[in-house]
Amino acid sequence: MAVRTSAGVLLYRRPAGGTDGLEVLLAHPGGPYFAKRDLGDWTIPKGEPDGAAEALIDVALREFEEETGTALDGRSPAIALGTIVQKGGKVVHGWAIEGDLDPERASSNTIWLEWPPRSGQRQAFPEIDRVAWFDLDEARRRIKPTQTPFIDRLEVALRR
Repeated sequence: MAVRTSAGVLLYRRPAGGTDGLEVLLAHPGGPYFAKRDLGDWTIPKGEPDGAAEALIDVALREFEEETGTALDGRSPAIALGTIVQKGGKVVHGWAIEGDLDPERASSNTIWLEWPPRSGQRQAFPEIDRVAWFDLDEARRRIKPTQTPFIDRLEVALRR
């Protein structure tokens, strides 16, 4: 069985010259399955490669744009955050990029789901229904537990 891989970006912003007040942007999955879920369900914007030849950093940047409606301009260098393995076995490669985004202006691509279940009807839902900025403590409460190391690694990288 092939290992499923995805790649994503943890966008961050900080006050000049430090990590105090550091915030990260997290995405809340859209669709009916996540409508009433919150703590432990947020994620970094991420997705799977379209082909074997696609570089994972390019996947991460593409998926960020698809899920937030915002292209990252490349002015800020990407910090490699390594990989994590989610509960289902998917390997996620992460990068952090400094930038800003207005959550009110974010817009996501759509996904199609059979809804209600076993109805034979398909409905479109936003893949991400909202994004928000969180300080690091709150982000650790909101993000999927398996993705918490991305926040920890960013914090360590910025303190160096």
